[in-house]
Amino acid sequence: MSIALNKSLGNIDLYLLDFILKGYFPEGIKILDAGCGEGRNLHFFLQNNYEVYGFDINRDAIRMVRLVARSLDKSITDENFLVSDIKDHPFPPAAFDLVVCSAVLHFANDKEHFIDMMAELVKTVKKDGRLFIRMASDIGIEKLVEPVDDGKFLMPDGSLRFLLNRNLYNEVLEKYGMQEMEPLKTVNLADQRCMSTFLWTKTE
Repeated sequence: MSIALNKSLGNIDLYLLDFILKGYFPEGIKILDAGCGEGRNLHFFLQNNYEVYGFDINRDAIRMVRLVARSLDKSITDENFLVSDIKDHPFPPAAFDLVVCSAVLHFANDKEHFIDMMAELVKTVKKDGRLFIRMASDIGIEKLVEPVDDGKFLMPDGSLRFLLNRNLYNEVLEKYGMQEMEPLKTVNLADQRCMSTFLWTKTE
């Protein structure tokens, strides 16, 4: 049972799975995973008639995701998964029904870098398409994080991350004309770090 589930779902983010189960991502849509790594969030999509693309800065991860993807969907070619970062990715604007970016944006160098990456992600989403983001935040541990430089904080677990906060969340939501599909969700991991997840739709 567990082996079959792992093959079907991989190590998918649980909130992404929740949104799949709620029917937010109809079969056959075109999906981009920005910072796809080895494809942990893509197993379900690759096996269920979605058109899947991705990129990552890690060349070894792209080699692996190509192998995994071809084993699940014989139509996959090298062009589906490319070595790139968010700011320089080669995919055209307004090309995807769903853009996934999980555990990537908290590696932003500063607020300007974060805003630039958000702009690229939003630009890639079609009108009425979806944007799924998961990243570290200070929500719930505001008094436990130590500011270092322009949006970067030392977290209680010892990691240094650019952190989403409520004001920044509202700022980018308004700036890019996006609309919440569900409220912002945050998981607090024993006051050591917090991860926030949101799903937006593009209205403009």
